[in-house]
Order: sequence, then structure tokens, then C-alpha cells
Amino acid sequence: MTVKRDPCTDCPLPRYIDRRNFLQLAMVAFGGALNLRLGRAIWSRDEEHAYPIPAADSTIIDKDHQVILVRFEQKMYAFNLSCPHQNTALHWLQDEARFQCPKHKSRYQPDGVFISGRATRNMDRFAVRRDGDNIVVDVDKFYKSDENPADWAAAVLAL
Repeated sequence: MTVKRDPCTDCPLPRYIDRRNFLQLAMVAFGGALNLRLGRAIWSRDEEHAYPIPAADSTIIDKDHQVILVRFEQKMYAFNLSCPHQNTALHWLQDEARFQCPKHKSRYQPDGVFISGRATRNMDRFAVRRDGDNIVVDVDKFYKSDENPADWAAAVLAL
């Protein structure tokens, strides 16, 4: 007569790791891998985009790269195209010189500062730098005013 042996008897993992615990640990590990890759986000593309600096106050929307560029009062800003409330593409209202979310009517000043609506923070900014007559936007450096207030405030280029 052959006695069946429990295959988990020789398992090096503690007995308390059942399927649920294993899946939870696997998700934590996967999330950590997404968040870090040698100090950069795994989705980081080391991607920068250069745009000519406008001669006067204006707004440029680059839908392909999800970037809004604004020249306002001798400063340049680069914003994420999406509203921070529910990621709807923001619209520039030329007559009122402000941004507005078409979904819930959140409104923002040209420098990205929240005015009113359902959103709870300012528009999200990208890091910017000058390269000759161009502004260079680093889409891998993304700042939220409520999480990175100092970086958000510094993400501006004085002209």
C-alpha cells in the first residue's frame, strides 16, 4: 500500500501563505516593479518635447503628447492636458483667458491655479527648461500641486 504524501510538507514557504496571501504579495511586488526601475518609473520613456517659445501670451495644445503650453505674463508653463478631477481634456476659453473642464466645469487660471468647480487642486504641471528659443517639456516629470507643492511651484520658466 502506497501512502500519499502531502506535497506541501517540504515546501519552504510558511503554511500561512494561502492563495489570497500569495496574490496579495504578488500584487505588492508587481506594484513595486511598476513604481521603480532604477529610480525612474517603469513607464518612463525619458521623453522630452521641444516647442518654440511664443512671442506673446498664448496657449498651444499638443494632443499627441497630452501637453498644454502656456505663455502668460512673461512665464512659460507646461500642463497635463487632462483635468485633475476626472481626466477629461481641458479646453482653453480664449475670450475669458482661462481653462475649463467640459465635464464638470472646473475652471483654472492661465498659470494652472484652480478657480472653481469639482476639482480639488490646480492643474498638473510638467518640468520645463529653456533650450535657446525653445521650451523643453519633460513629460516624465509630472507634478501635482497637492503632492509636490515645491516642485509644482518651480515648474515654470521665467522669460
